[in-house]
Amino acid sequence: MDLGGFSSGALTGLREGVEAALIISIICAYLARTGHRSQFPRVFVGAGAAAALSAALGIGLYVTVGSFQEPYEQLFEATTLLLAAGVVTWMLFWMRRQAAGVKGELHAAVDRALREGSVTAMAVLAFVAVLREGIETSLFLVGQAASADQGAPSVVFGAIVGLGVAILLGAGFYQGSRRINLGTFFRWTGIGLVFIAGGLVAKAAHELIEISVVTVGNQTLFDLSGVLPHQPEGGNVLGQFLNVVFGYTATPEVTTFMAWLAYIVIVLALFLRPVRRFPTASAPAAVQS
Repeated sequence: MDLGGFSSGALTGLREGVEAALIISIICAYLARTGHRSQFPRVFVGAGAAAALSAALGIGLYVTVGSFQEPYEQLFEATTLLLAAGVVTWMLFWMRRQAAGVKGELHAAVDRALREGSVTAMAVLAFVAVLREGIETSLFLVGQAASADQGAPSVVFGAIVGLGVAILLGAGFYQGSRRINLGTFFRWTGIGLVFIAGGLVAKAAHELIEISVVTVGNQTLFDLSGVLPHQPEGGNVLGQFLNVVFGYTATPEVTTFMAWLAYIVIVLALFLRPVRRFPTASAPAAVQS
């Protein structure tokens, strides 16, 4: 078991799984409160279909990465890593800004689906709501698995464990549990994902250097191999853990390190800044729901 791969997969599965579970729990709680428990099976079918499609996308991408020959393998892997980091970054900021109104928006969407009276309307609502989280999770996990090399199975296993915990938390949300401060939870796990995404950016830069797409700053910035090696043969568990989770390398190139540092500093500063809320026409309805 690769501890680093397991930890990064578990954090991703937990963070993204909680978002999806929270969405489903809000939908189900509202249906139960309005006397529409009969719609539960359609919600679960839609959510399950979205999860299956997301998993198929992730598997397809991961298999595709390994089917290319050099330099196309490195180019495709770098593109996948950057895409995963980009999608996760966008979703972090989207969730940060929209969190206050998500509940009201979901309630309005449920009302529209119930008014339409369609057999598939509720399944489609759950499918669309979960698919967004599922695709984000799949892309991020593919990036982590690709950068983990031999630790890919541990990443997947960790993600499954994280998703399992997220499902249990979702059940607690539905039952009305408020023991977890969601704002604090999303804030700290978001910070963790920023550092993981920074590692993906650094790994992508390294792949582009390997195939000479990037030819500036290719020299080694420093060498910590004697203190904190990241290769398995170095025998340092901490170095391996940092390598898999945060993209650490004992011998980073100048460009790789600068790409990592720039991403962390810029994204973390933006993520932690106070949220500016602009009043909208739908805001009062969202607050009252």
